[in-house]
Amino acid sequence: MAAVETLGIIAGNRTLPLVFARQARALGVKRLVAVAAEGETDPKLAELVDEIVWLKVGQLSKMISAFTSRQISQCVMVGQISPKSIFDIRPDLRAMGLLLKLKEKNAHTIFGAIADELKKEGVELVPATPWLQPLMPATGFRLGPKPSSEQQDDIAFGYRLAKEISRLEIGQIVVVKNGVVLAVEGFEGTDKCLARGGELAGRDGGAVAVKVAREKHDMRFDIPCLGPQTLETCASAKISVLALEAGQTLLLEPELCEKLAKSFKIALVTVP
Repeated sequence: MAAVETLGIIAGNRTLPLVFARQARALGVKRLVAVAAEGETDPKLAELVDEIVWLKVGQLSKMISAFTSRQISQCVMVGQISPKSIFDIRPDLRAMGLLLKLKEKNAHTIFGAIADELKKEGVELVPATPWLQPLMPATGFRLGPKPSSEQQDDIAFGYRLAKEISRLEIGQIVVVKNGVVLAVEGFEGTDKCLARGGELAGRDGGAVAVKVAREKHDMRFDIPCLGPQTLETCASAKISVLALEAGQTLLLEPELCEKLAKSFKIALVTVP
């Protein structure tokens, strides 16, 4: 990876922007300028960057000028903007024009169009993965107990299904048990899909969840990630196995995840 000294961050919610800022510093980025969303981004990010500019979701002109006025030529997008915020968006004139041109309005088309607007002003949106790769489990990774042969069959079954629903832009996670599909992620997101799948697995639980990256996944604005909160959700839903696509998913707080996988007896594995 070529050395980058100055980098912009378009920061969404949860812990990923904080993780990214620490990783970028550790890998030699000297100056970090963050654009943060009011009501979404963790205020602790301010302590980890050189400058932070707060704005409302939809203030596209303000976001672009925050970078151009500070001579930022490359930026990354990390952390989610909740689906609710995308629909509650109060766009400025530039964002309004962008949205009106889009035939389909989903996270990929909206963020892709934002990347095009940034590029027009000389700011390139680049994937955050070069800085985060050390935190993305590879083939052969496992925390917690070893899956049984039946669970391995369900992992293979769930993986095929998850790749198909992701190709259709429906979601990125499925919950299965004994060759039966219990839940498919839709607009509700990962946690609610896991809870629903666990409930449908019956009193004994034991379901298998499989999370994948989209077909032709654009890592510039959507890095699949999970962490302790996901394992806690699996535990409360009595899910026994959580399988990830190798090299495509970010594992947040790996030490805590290892402790939780052992104590909850959840197998966290990668699918090659």
